[in-house]
Amino acid sequence: MEKHRHFVIHKPWGMISQFVNPAKRKKKLLGELHDFPEGTMAIGRLDVPSEGLLLLTTDGKVSAEIRSNKYEKEYYVQVDGVITKKEIEQLKTGVEIGFNGKKYMTKPGVAFMIEDPKFPLRSMKIRDERHGPTSWVSIIIREGKFRQVRKMTAAVGLPTLRLIRVRIGEIKLGDLEISGVKEVATFM
Repeated sequence: MEKHRHFVIHKPWGMISQFVNPAKRKKKLLGELHDFPEGTMAIGRLDVPSEGLLLLTTDGKVSAEIRSNKYEKEYYVQVDGVITKKEIEQLKTGVEIGFNGKKYMTKPGVAFMIEDPKFPLRSMKIRDERHGPTSWVSIIIREGKFRQVRKMTAAVGLPTLRLIRVRIGEIKLGDLEISGVKEVATFM
């Protein structure tokens, strides 16, 4: 039996977290980053405008384990406006978001202000200072509903401008360059 293979990638902005594009739009796909083995799948997803850590594997059991709520996922989020302690507290305790047409209360997590992490500029410019101040927050959650982090910052009145996943469990994005791919022996 062939040994399973595992990859850590830095998903760039504007890429679909899939190997096949169901809509046949001209978006970049994961297969453009590396010659992945047959049967490679993304563990969870990052939406097209999101960036950062994405894990790929050929092992469905590992994929299901990491997608479970056992593992923290940490995101660095640039928001439109200056975040205050009040919004940080709301993000920590949980906010109401819409999910599948219903109201959903997010589970308590961790949130704190951070300095600008100085990630390289992305291919699509965000905006400049003329549009008002921005700030950065780290949000750590165990769940991962569709566009959850974006919906959480919007719920406290601070729309997300840039979203970068930096950690899943003990696995960190570190200094892996944008579009970088690193094969690892295991995730656990």
